[in-house]
Amino acid sequence: MITWIIAISVGMCIAALVGGVAVLLQRAPNSNAEDRLASMAEAQRLKSGKDESALNLLSSALDGSTSWADRYAMKFGNIQGLLDQAGVSLSPGKYLLICVVLGLIAFFGLAASPITRYYAPLGFPVAAVLPYAFLLYRRSSRLAKFSAQLPEALDLLGRSMRSGYSLGAGIGLCAEEMPAPLGPEFARAFDEQNFGVPLEETLEAMTQRIPNVDLRFFATAVTLQRQTGGDLAEILDKLSKLIRERFKLAGQIQALTGEGRLSGIVLLALAPGLFAVMYYLNKEYTMVLINEPTGRKLMAGALVLQFLGAMWIKKIINVQV
Repeated sequence: MITWIIAISVGMCIAALVGGVAVLLQRAPNSNAEDRLASMAEAQRLKSGKDESALNLLSSALDGSTSWADRYAMKFGNIQGLLDQAGVSLSPGKYLLICVVLGLIAFFGLAASPITRYYAPLGFPVAAVLPYAFLLYRRSSRLAKFSAQLPEALDLLGRSMRSGYSLGAGIGLCAEEMPAPLGPEFARAFDEQNFGVPLEETLEAMTQRIPNVDLRFFATAVTLQRQTGGDLAEILDKLSKLIRERFKLAGQIQALTGEGRLSGIVLLALAPGLFAVMYYLNKEYTMVLINEPTGRKLMAGALVLQFLGAMWIKKIINVQV
């Protein structure tokens, strides 16, 4: 009877936590526009240093979602930058709340069972780190997709300028024609310049949101062309060709290093695989490594050497283009 009461109580707590998170994650329809206006007001305040009180009033009025949770989350680093790069529409406070809720769910879920209750303290940090791992995965995949779309966007921008479009109008055209993630980023840049932000600052802000070397080349080329003059369409064509050649070279390196990657996978999986086989065939023989102090030291040393070997192999096959 007590077991059923504990299980029902844990289920109700989890349902309440999930419902609270769902309510907190709801966004107003105009929150994206408010966030853009707030960020532009803050950037203008930092640049000019004039009318600081009025701009602070505008920023605070537009950024009404800032709470104590957001301010507390800022202490853990640039969480907002990571969220922007991953393309996740969450505030730092809500992201931190999700981490805490997942940790509590794992903690109470493990503590509810007498078999796994001893692992409950370990479940909280492991589950709390899962959103961070998800953000890193989303960030990596989003940046890779952005890099693949950039040459096509530069070609489209160069053709639009040859047909009579201005650079700002060409960016708006790329925002309409290109899919995510490049399209929304160019749309944000187009909206910012329509609100009066200089194009150089708009592109600089984009390079901060998207840490891509090719995008940095594009922003630098645009800035130099606006200062010194020249045929920007031809520069964009050459830059697009250069990016495609780099992708081609990266593919060749990927093919040449395939044997090294496969060898690394086999070598790293050999030791745990052999241990699992020996444990299945002769359990007492392998338990010596766990029960004896010398065996535990040997296993710890093997894990450290495995980690060092993995890092070394990764450094060898990871050729920067």
